[in-house]
Amino acid sequence: MGGDFAPKEIVAGAVEAARSLKGISKLFLVGDEAAIRRELSSLGEIPGIIEIRHASEVVAMDESPATAIRRKKDSSISRSVELIKAGEADAVFSAGSTGAAVAASQLKLRTLEGVDRAAIACVMPTPVKPFVLLDAGATTDCTPTILSQFAVMGAVYSQEIVGQNNPSVGLLSVGTEDSKGNETTKETFKILERSGLNFAGNVEGHDLYEGNIDVVVCDGFVGNVVLKTSESAAHAMGKWLKEEFTKNWVRILGAMLLKPGINSIKKKADPSMYGGAPLLGVNGVTIIGHGVSNAHAVCNGIRVANESVAHELNHLIVEGVKKLDSAL
Repeated sequence: MGGDFAPKEIVAGAVEAARSLKGISKLFLVGDEAAIRRELSSLGEIPGIIEIRHASEVVAMDESPATAIRRKKDSSISRSVELIKAGEADAVFSAGSTGAAVAASQLKLRTLEGVDRAAIACVMPTPVKPFVLLDAGATTDCTPTILSQFAVMGAVYSQEIVGQNNPSVGLLSVGTEDSKGNETTKETFKILERSGLNFAGNVEGHDLYEGNIDVVVCDGFVGNVVLKTSESAAHAMGKWLKEEFTKNWVRILGAMLLKPGINSIKKKADPSMYGGAPLLGVNGVTIIGHGVSNAHAVCNGIRVANESVAHELNHLIVEGVKKLDSAL
């Protein structure tokens, strides 16, 4: 029931996933049953794997996530996560309140063995290849140990889901030298040097979109600022281009000639291509979709959730954290 276009686009995306993705035995639609059935009625024959679970409440975007999860026991996000806890489901996708999805997952599922904190991992596009940024907002205050665990989780996700072999890991800092940064990043640098990961050292903000790094590690405060700033810059660039290309008929003609290339760039930067951001480190699979997720984005989010389960992502994270501990 969460998201700017819920439940219409959420339901449509779920039906698309049920029709097109293999390996899913059951797909639950959790929320207002009457509203869900209205949307299903316009989508033709519905795959038999879809099942509705009624939830009478919705966590609003302006509510305190932790408070809402505790008070609204029958919210759609709470009921969805409880399906994982009960063993009925393996993964959950939500395009609603990010804070509520994080709070519900952490409170109800807890973290994996050996993992101290969860991290939101965002797949970010570059002209060369995408990179994984984590944490993008789940854990704002981190110790060197927590950041090192983020590096392990990001490397696992990059290899198994994004498809990067032996992914390189960079630590976001204010300089490439190991002496740069605050005390937390300096200590994290020392740990990652001994971690056994393909550690590329410190990276700076201007390195992010060069396409030379596969995983970028930072705390949730910095990561969320990077994410929101990147989205804002992309939006501003698109607005500037539109303004400049429509100033006169010559530019309009030029824009028409450039349209295929512009559309190609937009497609590469389209967040719906990546489906959503996983909350890594919890004892289950939680995929957090963008608030403006359309049906295609929802389908891709469910695809990523399905792949995370099929690749036994959590098992690999636990094993990776154990190797990290033994290397220190």
